[in-house]
Amino acid sequence: MARNKLTETRIRALGPGIHSDGDGLYLRVRAGGSAQWFFIFRRGGKRKELGLGGYGQGTAPVSLALAREKAEAVRQRLARGEELIHRKTFADVMEDVLAVRDASHKNEKHRAQWRMTLDRYAAPLHAKPIADITRDDVVETLKPIWTTIPETADRTRMRIAAVIDHAKARGLYTGNNPADWRGGLKELLPARRAMKEHHAAVGYHDIPAVMAKLRESVAVSARAVEFLTLTAARSGEVRAATWTEINFEQALWTVPAERMKAGREHRVPLPARAVEILQAQKQRATSALVFEGGRESVSISDTAMVKLLRAATKDDSTLHGMRSAFRDWAGDMTTYPRDVAEQALAHVIADKTEAAYRRSDALQKRRSLMEDWGKYCASGK
Repeated sequence: MARNKLTETRIRALGPGIHSDGDGLYLRVRAGGSAQWFFIFRRGGKRKELGLGGYGQGTAPVSLALAREKAEAVRQRLARGEELIHRKTFADVMEDVLAVRDASHKNEKHRAQWRMTLDRYAAPLHAKPIADITRDDVVETLKPIWTTIPETADRTRMRIAAVIDHAKARGLYTGNNPADWRGGLKELLPARRAMKEHHAAVGYHDIPAVMAKLRESVAVSARAVEFLTLTAARSGEVRAATWTEINFEQALWTVPAERMKAGREHRVPLPARAVEILQAQKQRATSALVFEGGRESVSISDTAMVKLLRAATKDDSTLHGMRSAFRDWAGDMTTYPRDVAEQALAHVIADKTEAAYRRSDALQKRRSLMEDWGKYCASGK
């Protein structure tokens, strides 16, 4: 095939379009005057294009002579059967996914968890071209951790699936997602229900007695567990609570969006006992934190709270289980609508139609619900 069709003089006179120098080397001239070298070849019956740099522009302009040198290097590599175009690996796409999530995640802990699980546990996939990953690759990646750290293993699986879904959206992967549980993994790995454990919860019938036991302690951790139970809040929300979030006049705690799992501000109506706890804490406060631990400006630890709870329950109950107790009580012992109880827990309404109609946070209905819950919690005196 003829080569060296172009000259520097002819290039300067070229108009917009694609112009051949011969044997695979081309110069694309755009309407604005910019020009880029590229090499066209075929592999596996498909046309492929490899960029070689811009002509006469940028910080590293590629001259006609250099473009021909690059083109000859490409021809030599083709003759040796080498792969010319970098194929996106799992690690490449993973970094793209993490960058997107870093920009949108409100919670530094969640960002770190995504990074850690994919860096550590998905490492066998990193160097593989994303387009070539198979279900067997995923199985072999997960097998070493599937039964030893099951919850982390399943989160890793879901995050691998998210990376591959991202690749599918960009046209880098075709076919079914090999990390999808229902797509075949459930036939190759132990069932998730056999691995996962529920958060051990106190039965709501026992809550009044547990709360009475907690009130016997003067520890800050006991007050934090009481407050967590009375507000049906998550441990992290309680431990990081600050005085600026508390409105004593309205008996209202407003948790900012960046500290909520759903990423939305959550208003918590405070029952009388919760207000009493806050007033007592305010008297001893030395920082912006409501529940300060043993050091100034450091919140009470999750461990300290769990220790007090288990001392009061005499079992392996968890802090999250107190939310379950509240939800069971609301469902079994009250006539409040289901969505009011769900909103008290700051759960996102899964049904899109229902969510569209439920635009308010039902604060007044929830206030009544939480007052009733507070009275129930105090009934073990």
